[in-house]
Amino acid sequence: MSQTFVRVARFLFVVIVVTGGVTVQFNSEAGAQQKTPSTSSISGTYALGPTDRVRVKVYGEPDVAGEYEIDSGGYVSIPLAGRVKAAGLTTRQLEQSITSALSKGIVRDPRVNVEIALYRPFYILGEVKKSGEYPYRVGMTVLDAIASAGGFTYRANENKVYLRRAGGAGEEVYPLDAPVLIYPGDNIRVPERFF
Repeated sequence: MSQTFVRVARFLFVVIVVTGGVTVQFNSEAGAQQKTPSTSSISGTYALGPTDRVRVKVYGEPDVAGEYEIDSGGYVSIPLAGRVKAAGLTTRQLEQSITSALSKGIVRDPRVNVEIALYRPFYILGEVKKSGEYPYRVGMTVLDAIASAGGFTYRANENKVYLRRAGGAGEEVYPLDAPVLIYPGDNIRVPERFF
C-alpha cells in the first residue's frame, strides 16, 4: 500500500470516530422553520382561554358549524351541545368534550373538528409609544410586540423587558438581545431607564 492511501485511510478513520459515523446535513430553511412555531404546533399544545375564538365543524351537522368565543368563565356555547368547558383544554381535548356532549343529544356518532380561529391578545405597557392590547400572531417575539406598539419611547430601557406569561404569578426579566417568543395572553412591560 502506498503511504498516501494509508494517510487518507487514517484521516477518514479519525473523522468517523470523531463524528460517530453520523452525517450531518444542514438545511437553512428547516432551521428557520424550527425557530418559529407553526400554527399547528402551537395549537396542538396551546391551552385555550377566555376571549380565544374557535372554529367548530361537525360533519353532517351544518347548523353547529361556526366560530365561537370562549367566555370569561372559560365556557363555549355550542348549538346542540350546550355550554362546554374550554379553558385549559387543547383543541383536541375540546373536540372530545364537544363530541361527548353531542353524543348525549340527538347527534349520532358526531365527528368534530376544532381549530383556533383567533388567539386572545397580548398586552404591552410601559415605555412604548402606544401601550395596550394587540392581536397575537404565531411566532411573535418581544421585539415584534414592541414594534406593534410603535416602538420605544425615549425613556425606555432598551436592554431588558419584563414578561408575565398568561396565568403566571410574577414577571420574569429577559434581555432584549435574545429572540424571546411571546404567547397569547402574555403581559409585556418595558421599563424606564435610569440616567
